[in-house]
Amino acid sequence: MKEQEYIEVYGARAHNLKNIDVKIPREKLVVITGLSGSGKSSLAFDTIYAEGQRRYIETFSAYARQFLGGLERPDVDKIEGLSPVISIEQKTTNKSPRSTVGTITEIYDFLRLLFSRAADAYSFNTGEKMVSYSDEQIKELILHDFDGKRIAVLAPLIKSRKGHYRELFEQISKQGFVRVRVDGEIREIEKGMKLDRYKTHDIEVVIDRLVVNEAAEKRLEETIKTALYTGNNILMVIDVDDEKPRYFSRDLMCPSTGIAYPNPEPNTFSFNSPKGACPQCNGLGITNEINLQKVIPDDTISIKNGGIVPLGEQKSSWIFKQLQTIAERYNFKLTDPIKNIPAEALQVILHGGKENFSVQSKAAGVTRTYNIDFEGIIAFIENQYKATDSSSIKRWAKGFMEEVSCNSCEGKRLKKEALHFKIATKNISELAQMDVSELAKWFQNIDDQLSEKQHKIAAEILKEIRTRIQFLLDVGLDYLTLDRSSKSLSGGEAQRIRLATQIGSQLVGVLYILDEPSIGLHQRDNEKLINSLVKLRDVGNSVLVVEHDEDMIKQADYVLDIGPGAGRHGGTIVSEGSFDELKEQPTLTADYISKRKTIEVPAERRAGNGKTITLKGATGNNLKNVSVSFPLGKMICVTGVSGSGKSTLINETLYPILNAHIYRGVKKPKPYKSIKGLEHIDKVIDIDQSPIGRTPRSNPATYTGVFSEIRSLFAKTPEASIRGYKPGRFSFNVKGGRCETCQGGGLRVIEMNFLPDVHVECETCQGKRFNRETLEIRYKGKSIADILEMTINEAVAFFEHIPKIYRKLKTIQDVGLGYITLGQQSTTLSGGEAQRIKLATELSKRDTGNTFYILDEPTTGLHFEDIRVLMEVLNQLTNKGNTVLIIEHNLDVIKLADHIIDVGLEGGKGGGQILVTGTPEQIVDHPTSYTAKFLKKEL
Repeated sequence: MKEQEYIEVYGARAHNLKNIDVKIPREKLVVITGLSGSGKSSLAFDTIYAEGQRRYIETFSAYARQFLGGLERPDVDKIEGLSPVISIEQKTTNKSPRSTVGTITEIYDFLRLLFSRAADAYSFNTGEKMVSYSDEQIKELILHDFDGKRIAVLAPLIKSRKGHYRELFEQISKQGFVRVRVDGEIREIEKGMKLDRYKTHDIEVVIDRLVVNEAAEKRLEETIKTALYTGNNILMVIDVDDEKPRYFSRDLMCPSTGIAYPNPEPNTFSFNSPKGACPQCNGLGITNEINLQKVIPDDTISIKNGGIVPLGEQKSSWIFKQLQTIAERYNFKLTDPIKNIPAEALQVILHGGKENFSVQSKAAGVTRTYNIDFEGIIAFIENQYKATDSSSIKRWAKGFMEEVSCNSCEGKRLKKEALHFKIATKNISELAQMDVSELAKWFQNIDDQLSEKQHKIAAEILKEIRTRIQFLLDVGLDYLTLDRSSKSLSGGEAQRIRLATQIGSQLVGVLYILDEPSIGLHQRDNEKLINSLVKLRDVGNSVLVVEHDEDMIKQADYVLDIGPGAGRHGGTIVSEGSFDELKEQPTLTADYISKRKTIEVPAERRAGNGKTITLKGATGNNLKNVSVSFPLGKMICVTGVSGSGKSTLINETLYPILNAHIYRGVKKPKPYKSIKGLEHIDKVIDIDQSPIGRTPRSNPATYTGVFSEIRSLFAKTPEASIRGYKPGRFSFNVKGGRCETCQGGGLRVIEMNFLPDVHVECETCQGKRFNRETLEIRYKGKSIADILEMTINEAVAFFEHIPKIYRKLKTIQDVGLGYITLGQQSTTLSGGEAQRIKLATELSKRDTGNTFYILDEPTTGLHFEDIRVLMEVLNQLTNKGNTVLIIEHNLDVIKLADHIIDVGLEGGKGGGQILVTGTPEQIVDHPTSYTAKFLKKEL
């Protein structure tokens, strides 16, 4: 048995850590838990990860380091026994529309390689298999098939294109050729020869005419070389007697029609490369097209009264003068309803036209000439959309467009050539549209369908693809498809994809640090996730997880509990050891795990106010024609395994409908048939998972908007009024009141070459951010800088008599953040704290009693105790008559709901149906619902 090794940390002081020493066993699964904001991430990420990262970068030469930017040395005395670190954080993934699940996991890259090396090409004209020959094979074939016959060898130049081609013929004759075959007949080239430019032509150059026999072999070889050179790797042979052409090519070519494909490379199948992307949509799969319905919504109105929406009502502008001219030319008036305007006139108005015409003036007997030169409304909107840099004009133009699936590639993103390379009858796009579990089956059975040669080429690639697909299955992502855009992934999904990619890299002896990997995971998939982490540990890695999930803590080899409180009240290690040792400790975490403390289930469920919102026929993404009612005045919880369609139903269908109804929002909901009951609510507030502004200038006071109120209050003090200070004087982001030495930052950055930048307190203002004059203004004896240094708890008492400020601060206190200061930089807030500041900001908006709140996994980053506090706030809101809808996997939240909507059964194609709705007590006996099974244990 080898001796246990440790990662030893001495004197960690990052953020709120109180100079702690800790020993973490190596090659074990270690969980760090504790209240949100107690210092878990400060220890795991800001100390251990930052130091591991820094040491790695230190190994580079000084020259290379200057491009990487100095990494901060974390505030720690020393760390021993550290191995290379890889962190898997909740950083949201790439928001680019070009990034897909396939590209992040690199499975698509391997597929591209597989297709470029082992796929068979088929002609998109006839569906025949494409062939390619070497020069030697072409010679043998001609000698064999045309033995003793008179043939002409030609090089094709033009294939069914219009034009008169005079210059081309001149060029050919300069090269010394005398005959060409035009549209099937052989002619001699004459001076000034040209063709009808409006018809399509085929043109081939006659390279040589000869009788095929043994003697002609040398001559034939030369001829083939010349023909392939002239015809760009294709030649054509005609038997002079029956004039039937045959094609031969060095590239892939269709034997009967002669079309050729370039030889495939991996980027032939990439929708991010000009070689593979569909030229019409640039590989995005969608294009914006003008919707006539939006340009002329009502054809009973006249142009003068604004019938053409983009133009509005008649004004004296150039466009309306042009329309007036068109009206004279086609004998209608701008006051006629649009439906009465002649069709050809409407064609000119929409699509443009050019012409001159003259009108005789009756009275004066003179003729006036007008000219119409109008680009058309549709072209105008399209040009504005493509050419402008202004986002508001782009938005205006986009209002008349709709995203449609590209009609050239039908949303498959690739050129048609790329889609005609197949392996076992499937092209690459069809594989990308399968969900991962289907894809895994397909790759299991592929071996029997490959030829010997394909097998040899593909063996290694297939091995890579199979292992990577297996890792996606292991972390519970079997419902995703490879072509799913990465911006549509939830935070938990994105993190698990990164985890799968990491497990796929099979490294050993590495320290992995994960930040709450169980977010967005249903209890059912937790086991899969834990098994993945155990696998990582068993191959010889150390795994360090920051986590609140009870299952994860149970499975850990070693648990560190940081506390006892949060923020300045945390930062010490309150217990360490195995799970069983943790249970006995007198800490908050242990209280909840050993069930000494619990979140109580309410004695009775709320009845609601009897009104409902009913949504019918929702079919977005994987929803299967879902109809569901949301009872108002209750706390509703939407549950279901990851990928079952909860977010599609709520965030992409219900919320955009409510938002459009109440605030005229522009986001288009996913397709649905009808919705009833919108009149029962008058406000909707959506709180999603996007992070709050993480800049050093942002802090809880500015984010929640309470700082504006405090500044106005300071501007109203007698002294400020005498001096004429406005609220802007008290902002540290604008000139006037701030300290100009540090520009209101409170810190100065001193740049050190080759060493990390040093942040020192600004010597002019001593870190107070404001200049002397501003700090002289005091309210109740405190300056604006003193206010920013108060904790929320102190500020609540201080501003008790000012309702506007008090209400906002009280909400922050209610969600359990009383310990943070008003001026704490947003960059130093933990994930759970940032999430709750955002919650507090939204929850402090005046509720009307008919407000509909939508929260997407609000328990992200929260400890059991924090969840209890948060649920109290949400319960108060519901008690006032509002409706609170929560999308959640956390059973402590689900058991408190009045009404549960369970979506399932599985994720992806196996989901998208409502399994069961009702109170927790009603649904626990459902036979197939996964949520019911786990909830039963809780109740």
